[in-house]
Amino acid sequence: MAFRGRLSRLVRPAAYAAILLAGSELAAQGPPPGWRDPRCAMDAAPFATPFCAELVATPDIDGVRGMLELRSIPSPFGVAVRPDGQLRHFLVSRFTGLPAPQSLGRYTVFVAWGYDLTHAREVKLGVVSNGTTALGELPFEYFRILISAESSVAVRTRTGRLVARATSPGALMLAHRDALTPMMGGGGSANPHAGHDVGWPMPPNDPRIAPSAMGHAPPTTAPWLPDTTGRPVVDARPREVRDVKSGDTLTLVASLVRRTIAGRTFIMYGYNGQYPGPLIRVGQGAEVTVKFRNAIDLPTTVHWHGLRLENANDGVPHVTQEPVAPGDSFTYRLRFPDAGIYWYHPHVREDIEQAMGLVGNMRVDSPEKDYYSPVNREQTLMLDDVLINADTLIPFGREAPTFALMGRVGNVLMVNGEPRYALRVRTGDVVRFFVTNVSSSRTWNLSFGGAPIKVVASDLSRFEREARVPSVVIAPAERYVVEVRFDRPGRVAMINAIQAINHFEGEFEPQVDTLGVVTVDPAPASPTYAKQFATLRANTAVARDIDRYRQYFDRPPDQSLTLTVATNALPLATVQFMNVDTAYFAPVEWVDGMPDMNWLSTARQVRWILRDDATGKENMDIDWRVKTGAVVKLRIFNDPKSFHPMQHPIHLHGQRMLVVSRDGVPTKNMAWKDTALIPVGSTVDLLIDASNPGVWMLHCHIAEHLGSGMMATMHVGPASSR
Repeated sequence: MAFRGRLSRLVRPAAYAAILLAGSELAAQGPPPGWRDPRCAMDAAPFATPFCAELVATPDIDGVRGMLELRSIPSPFGVAVRPDGQLRHFLVSRFTGLPAPQSLGRYTVFVAWGYDLTHAREVKLGVVSNGTTALGELPFEYFRILISAESSVAVRTRTGRLVARATSPGALMLAHRDALTPMMGGGGSANPHAGHDVGWPMPPNDPRIAPSAMGHAPPTTAPWLPDTTGRPVVDARPREVRDVKSGDTLTLVASLVRRTIAGRTFIMYGYNGQYPGPLIRVGQGAEVTVKFRNAIDLPTTVHWHGLRLENANDGVPHVTQEPVAPGDSFTYRLRFPDAGIYWYHPHVREDIEQAMGLVGNMRVDSPEKDYYSPVNREQTLMLDDVLINADTLIPFGREAPTFALMGRVGNVLMVNGEPRYALRVRTGDVVRFFVTNVSSSRTWNLSFGGAPIKVVASDLSRFEREARVPSVVIAPAERYVVEVRFDRPGRVAMINAIQAINHFEGEFEPQVDTLGVVTVDPAPASPTYAKQFATLRANTAVARDIDRYRQYFDRPPDQSLTLTVATNALPLATVQFMNVDTAYFAPVEWVDGMPDMNWLSTARQVRWILRDDATGKENMDIDWRVKTGAVVKLRIFNDPKSFHPMQHPIHLHGQRMLVVSRDGVPTKNMAWKDTALIPVGSTVDLLIDASNPGVWMLHCHIAEHLGSGMMATMHVGPASSR
């Protein structure tokens, strides 16, 4: 099981100040002067968002209108959070109609103050006036902003007349707890398994955030686990590294394996009998043949995630090939044009096959000796989770995916297939980590006990400039290359720290999972790379490559998509719960706060949607054609008013793309990507280098969302429909 515990157990108390300072350079970038968040228009109809709150004037002051904006702080990861998972926002006030302070009494200035909800902690934010005023950042998950008229700008605490007030959007959750408790029968049934179909063991609930209340109702699909009849099952072993040269042929077999996880043994899947599958190391520019054989009990394919290869080898069923039936084989021919970290997985019933272990990494090495800075060690990490109740894997839906609303979120967290990661280094060692998120749905917030981190690269390239970060936020299918310096001896926890939403208490619930421990020996690093680690390199080759595309950054989008969802025939309790739950939505939902209800939802009842704004067409009905070599600007809006708004990691096959702006704010430090996180309520502009001909999938990489229809195709060829 994942090792839960207080952050203070292995994180040095003084570490947080240094970590947060690392994020200050990101905050300083900020939106451009005069920029206004379109989601926070003063004349917009009231709607709960995580981005703004009305600054309500006191009744005795007429004509004042105000808005508090929670502007996103720029981040390499698409969302900025602290090491504990708390979202970071830069606060901005906008006012019209504020009178002269002197008209209200013996006052000279208006001052903004920030408080926690108990008003036990007060932070002076600064002077405000009509127009836009930057207020800075508050360290509270929930907060209130009070605007007062004061006698002097030098006042240290609020003593003057109250003028306006606002409460953080997240505090809206506090108002609906009383509605949820009676609806759910006071917090859960006494026997959550009473009357339950024994063929469907229930997913375990975290009693802190989601008491069980729906144990009587199984999903509307039969349960499924692997069929071992007549098929060999081998004992799985840890992955091996396969160094492959251009022209080599590699054999890859998907088979049934026996795995022991946290002391319990399960029948799962594996590539070449390993967990994860073999780490394929290959040089940039190489071409390799893979002879694949399917020895599992389901049809499958292999998708080579992130590679700009020939379309026929992309592994998409009924698009680039037919599924490989059990017992059959298929030959893939791969090319590796870009250095970086990639991965491979099935593209048939990903909700089953990927979750059951069919994942593996590919590392493509640049011929440049100084492509990365020198380090003492390198480690390749696959982050994954699995859903277990007691000694049982929670079955999958036979006819359709279950967990269709939020995706399947596991309760046992793993690194490289094991629930406890261990590494031993020397004091001062710099370790480069190649990190891949292969979870079905979970977004992680990874840190190393306060050890300093810098992010170096992402999916298909290095960043224009290396950057210090407090933690690594990584959505499903994304990859990041980060370097960490372990500068003090002792035990350092590698943790996933997030803020879960307790839907029943209407509160954020801090959760810390210890993924493993890095033991730092007292012996000093040899050689030492402290100087190189302290340097934030500018990668001029990446910047020059991107320079060719900057002329397209500001043009109107060629294509606009809206992300939303449609439902039918969901259980009444789920509908009631969701109607109340969406009083507030978070930009990122880190865990499954309603596992019973999520489990019951199937792809028969939930249809996740990519909608073409121009034509109204949805998912595979979208006919999107672009000319080979075109530069395409794609705008994606994640609709916060949908039945269950949720973040979506959007993946484009076979091409590379740049995240050029988020919510109207230009990105100032880019890397080439193939997967981009789209938080709830956000609008993200992607610039696609459509240089690779073929029919390519565009889809959400939450496995159950893909299995519920959230996919389209982009046809890249000699002619364009636009």
